[in-house]
Amino acid sequence: MSTIFHLLAAIAGFSFLTSLQTEAFAQGYPAKPVTFIVPFPPGGGTDISARTVAAKLTQKWGQSVIAENRAGAAGILGADAAAKARPDGYTLLIVNVGITSINPALYPKLPYDPDKAFAPISLICELPFVLMASPSFKPGSVKELVTLAKANPDKVTFASSGQGGSPHLTAEIFQLATGTRLTHVPYKGGGPAMTDLMAGHVDLLFASVLEGSGHIKAGKLKGLAVTHAKRSPALPDVPTLAEAGVKDAESGSWIALLAPAATPVAIIDKVAADVKEAVAAPDVRDKLIAQGAVPQASTPKALQALIDKDRSRYGRIIREKGLKPE
Repeated sequence: MSTIFHLLAAIAGFSFLTSLQTEAFAQGYPAKPVTFIVPFPPGGGTDISARTVAAKLTQKWGQSVIAENRAGAAGILGADAAAKARPDGYTLLIVNVGITSINPALYPKLPYDPDKAFAPISLICELPFVLMASPSFKPGSVKELVTLAKANPDKVTFASSGQGGSPHLTAEIFQLATGTRLTHVPYKGGGPAMTDLMAGHVDLLFASVLEGSGHIKAGKLKGLAVTHAKRSPALPDVPTLAEAGVKDAESGSWIALLAPAATPVAIIDKVAADVKEAVAAPDVRDKLIAQGAVPQASTPKALQALIDKDRSRYGRIIREKGLKPE
């Protein structure tokens, strides 16, 4: 009995010391530059948002926070690099809904286990989409679009940035919510899709407010609705889908921060708290809003719940439609 007691006491003492060491490590964190792996090319909404928050954290921490772009394979290359990084808080991963909630359902095999490779830290912002129409497309509202599409199944076309991406799946959610059947025209990226939409080669496109607001304001495209619960400050005159009469069709993307699995909880909690403070800073908020984003930090638990909810939602559509990666 005495031996067991001493063993338990030793284990408890070791756990206590380990806890103290972890707390001390977190208090001194970061002691050197931190890298945000951005698994997309420079200049996109995810990259801009990551750099905006990184700059604010650099000010707060007194250590450089470097955004490192590792693009390729729908974000899989960058995510894999982060999954294999040391779990010490010095390499973190910027993600969007595609990496966490679409790729695991769309790709039969990933080089990492999406359920075990990462620990959630915090949401950074939501990226609402806007439903845009070609200038030559006759309907000028969602109601008129639904009426036309129901009268002409499969005749109305919608572009996307690629098969199985969040713009494509947003259009699938729209069809389910409205009882319409549209024809999908996938492109290799959002740029070519937007170009053909403006030229009138396709009728519709869901894209981020960041990508679409300038074209709408310039009169090159028609903004029919935004996919968020609230109107976008970047497009105040464009109604939400709910205001346009389409219920339960909110969709879009979001940007968040993850850490490699096994990163100490104390560090994750510190980064989450500091990201929340950074996102709430007026200059960061203004910059994110100007991009068409909705600033929104979260707890690690809330972020995991969001990832799980979207994975279930998009996974069901991917399975039902039999979607495959290009």
